[in-house]
Amino acid sequence: MLSYQHGFHAGNFADVHKHLVLTLLLQSLNRKAKPWSYLETHGGRARYDLSSEQALKTGEFRDGIARLWQQPAPEAVQGYLEQVAAVNEAALTTYPGSPLLAAQLAREADNINIMELHPAEAEALKAVFRQDSRVAVHHRDGYEGVLALLPPKPNRGVVLVDPSFEVKQEYQQLVRFIDKACKRWSNGCFAIWYPLLPADLWQQMKRDLAATGIRKILCSELEVASADGERGMFGSGMLVINPPWQLDQTLADVSPWLVEQLQVAAGSGRWRVDWLVPE
Repeated sequence: MLSYQHGFHAGNFADVHKHLVLTLLLQSLNRKAKPWSYLETHGGRARYDLSSEQALKTGEFRDGIARLWQQPAPEAVQGYLEQVAAVNEAALTTYPGSPLLAAQLAREADNINIMELHPAEAEALKAVFRQDSRVAVHHRDGYEGVLALLPPKPNRGVVLVDPSFEVKQEYQQLVRFIDKACKRWSNGCFAIWYPLLPADLWQQMKRDLAATGIRKILCSELEVASADGERGMFGSGMLVINPPWQLDQTLADVSPWLVEQLQVAAGSGRWRVDWLVPE
């Protein structure tokens, strides 16, 4: 699990989907003056150089954030694009990972705890936030670390669960974590990212999550290519437990536009927004 480095994939279509949802969640929290907590299981390095050897080797950002960069966008997407623009000037050279997006949207009283187990990624993460007292970086297992901090103070906020899924056991581990975490923080919002891959392992993960008895699980999936094509990851999924009011409608409104922008070929993309488990 320590071999994964997100620099190869930063700013790809899945990041766009995941980070748009995250931005919408944090913007919703900011509508109230009360402070919030943000926790993340797999932080990465927070700031990604799109001219780096890793980014250029795959070029995945070119079919992701680069397609949206400085383009007209629906109002619900503009807040996310503004956060990307905040770390760039005229050209798109940097991509903000989820810890940096959270810090940019956080206010003075908000509290952020980021877990990262990979030694080099954890050091890079610490360097980004060394001068930010609102952000604590923990070099530890993400599931164990977040559970140890639940329920957090302040007692409203979001947990982002964003593993690499390099091994198939990750799907079951994630379900066990969510089951424990929701018992410790029943009013918390949990955002879970997962890849859509030909092996279809995410389908069983969704069934297992539904079987836990947890209520109010919203599902948003974005496919940029055919599931039976030659690609590995053909889509991106997000599950949101205890989503804010009208997030389902907002995602249903913007998903057609996202598919149109990010699909590999005209007519190859699809989207869905529905309730895995209703209230």
